Amino acid sequence: MGGKRYVFLDADGTIEEDGWFGVVVRAGTGIVYCQQYGGTACLQGAVEGYYVPVGASDPATGRNALRELRRLFERDLRGAGLPGDPRKEPEVLERVRSAVEAVVFWASGRGAGDAGEERGHLRLDDGRLAELDEAWIPVRTGDGPGVLVWCNSD
Repeated sequence: MGGKRYVFLDADGTIEEDGWFGVVVRAGTGIVYCQQYGGTACLQGAVEGYYVPVGASDPATGRNALRELRRLFERDLRGAGLPGDPRKEPEVLERVRSAVEAVVFWASGRGAGDAGEERGHLRLDDGRLAELDEAWIPVRTGDGPGVLVWCNSD
């Protein structure tokens, strides 16, 4: 049997734009999630792990992270993705960081060293900022490193 399995997230673009928002947590599962990202740049990303759906809104604050990220990438950056190193765009990076930190993530406890579930928030993974673009944001979760993904705007 062996080998990896590939899952293409919204491969034909038919899922409603706000129909999904999730994190692929990196893990040796044999399942590789593939995603088109970066707006009109049409970049292709792949990450092995497991997919965790997340809510776009934080019930405690009412902030809608998906709406904030889409406003930034689709309206303000005109759907073209990030041009170059995001560290050279401190305002953009701070807006991404703020939106990411509004996303609630329930850790399984396995990566957090706890036997139970744990509510927390995502954090931008500063060690992997070079990967950051529309619909592909490197994050830290309570279960370890991952990638925040959603429907690419192109």
